[in-house]
Amino acid sequence: MRIFVTGASGWVGSALVPELQAAGHSVVGLARSGSAASSLADRDVEVVRADMTDLAAMSAAARDADAVIHLAFNHDFSHMQESVAEDAALIAAFGDALEGTGKALTIASGTPAIPGQVATEHDRAAAGTPASGRDDNGYAVLALADRGVRSSVVRLPRSVHGAGEQHGFISRLSELARTSSVSGYVADGTQRWPAVHVLDAAVLFRLAIEQAEPGTMLHAVGDEGVPTRQIAALLGAQLGVPTAERPAPDFGFLGGLLSIDQPASASWTREALGWEPTHPSLVEDIEAGHYTT
Repeated sequence: MRIFVTGASGWVGSALVPELQAAGHSVVGLARSGSAASSLADRDVEVVRADMTDLAAMSAAARDADAVIHLAFNHDFSHMQESVAEDAALIAAFGDALEGTGKALTIASGTPAIPGQVATEHDRAAAGTPASGRDDNGYAVLALADRGVRSSVVRLPRSVHGAGEQHGFISRLSELARTSSVSGYVADGTQRWPAVHVLDAAVLFRLAIEQAEPGTMLHAVGDEGVPTRQIAALLGAQLGVPTAERPAPDFGFLGGLLSIDQPASASWTREALGWEPTHPSLVEDIEAGHYTT
């Protein structure tokens, strides 16, 4: 297939592009800068040079492709509502472009936090929470199945880890520990974060675009939940700094996330698509020094 990928030069996209190419697909990648365009061209990716807000260009790229994988999202937590609205407009444009074609559209979203239980593919983020807007966009994608689009959503956990990851939540926690000389956690640190290795996530996106039935919700979860205190202790041991409880405001926007127990499972996904994570766990990647060297 000829697959149009937004976010092709990002963290997940950089793992997904070779995964798709190795499976015999050709990749068309969105580039919003000259450096991104050069990086994609160097990897034999056809480049669409545009911005995500250029809905005409996005629609044309979708129509010209056999399938679309939408990874890009503006992770500006100070303007989350605007980011969600921008994403909703792009999803609607993709839906209009692909309506009645039977082509596949897969987007990235995030696993929900369900109080008192492990979130599954059948759970929905609670209304009014920071994650609810993006989750609503995911369900809008699933609804495109009724309009002749083979739609699916891959929910990613809090940590998509691996060697070379520099901008995710674990990298941020490592930097805070380095600058404050304390590796911190919130409250008692029993709150759990789900995680997946970036290469395992890439495999699931490929399987989704190749095999998922219309209207399918999937979870890219390798570790159901790693306690945040354990994450802090591992980072502290690597950096040679103590581990201690810290008030949530010390972590900036991460304070709220660190305060919530949010484990998630991928049992249904594994059974439906035969997906099995094979790469190192989050604990193994931290112990390997990927976040502290």
